Amino acid sequence: MTNKIKKIAVLTSGGDAPGMNAAIRSVVRTCAYYNIECAGVYRGFQGMIEGDFKAFNARSVKDIINKGGTILKTARSTEFRTPEGRQKAYESLKKEGIEALVVIGGDGSFTGALQFNKEFNFPVMGIPGTIDNDIFGTTHTLGYDTALNTVVEAVDKIRDTASSHNRLFFVEVMGRDVGHIALNVGVGAGAEEILIPEENLGLDRLLESLRRSKKSGKSSSIVIVAEGDKIGKTVFELKDYVEEHMVEYEVRVSVLGHMQRGGAPSCFDRVLASRMGVKAVETILEGQSNFMVGLINDKIQLTPLENAVKGKSKINKELMRVSDIMTT
Repeated sequence: MTNKIKKIAVLTSGGDAPGMNAAIRSVVRTCAYYNIECAGVYRGFQGMIEGDFKAFNARSVKDIINKGGTILKTARSTEFRTPEGRQKAYESLKKEGIEALVVIGGDGSFTGALQFNKEFNFPVMGIPGTIDNDIFGTTHTLGYDTALNTVVEAVDKIRDTASSHNRLFFVEVMGRDVGHIALNVGVGAGAEEILIPEENLGLDRLLESLRRSKKSGKSSSIVIVAEGDKIGKTVFELKDYVEEHMVEYEVRVSVLGHMQRGGAPSCFDRVLASRMGVKAVETILEGQSNFMVGLINDKIQLTPLENAVKGKSKINKELMRVSDIMTT
């Protein structure tokens, strides 16, 4: 293994996700294993500009594998979007003796890392961390599995009250551009209908489906709605429309919001983060740059960062077919 790099920095950027701390821990301990210095960058790219670094060793990251969020914090940085801001960040890294960067985040974070590499030829590696699972080049992003389990548990509890009061619940989950959470939760929680951005169900078909459920004897129903669904402008407009056309239903809305990002990471996310962190550091030490580590066919593989940014994750067509059968 080529080992010219002496010091690596790790940061988290964009929205937080369960498993980010586990990935930080993995990067730090892999550096320690190879006798490489490691620094944590606080507050993402903004912290990089301001030189907000802290030396990490193997003991610095004890007891964080089970914690949600990110100990390094995360922040948006408009300054990093400017050439002047990126120049400041580069100077801060060089002053600290940092020679490579591991970025844990989503496509916006990877776009910034790519631009930084292009301007300064600075080695960067990406680890995908977002509950939306909307990054090309991996079947699972960090936090996705945990979010699914969190949402399924919430929907199970909502179903209890829906059944008790003969109510129809619209449950809005995260997924502005993709419906991975909604589709998987809908199947896993036994929802009567699933509304996702990738498929415009249409109001008439939604009403038809609900009427069919009512006719079959269902006294309550759960509809999972991705926040980016195209049927209505908001989930509350959907509620009003259904109440207007199906007066027999008492309709309620539950927006799960940011609770989906919280909580201790699942075992799957902890293991995935550990594997990704090791691969990210070892790839840097092999002299490679501008890759994202991802899970493909249960193996940790590399995808060019540019492809990860420009590519589009695809909804599982087979699972959509399964959902159609299950909602019969």
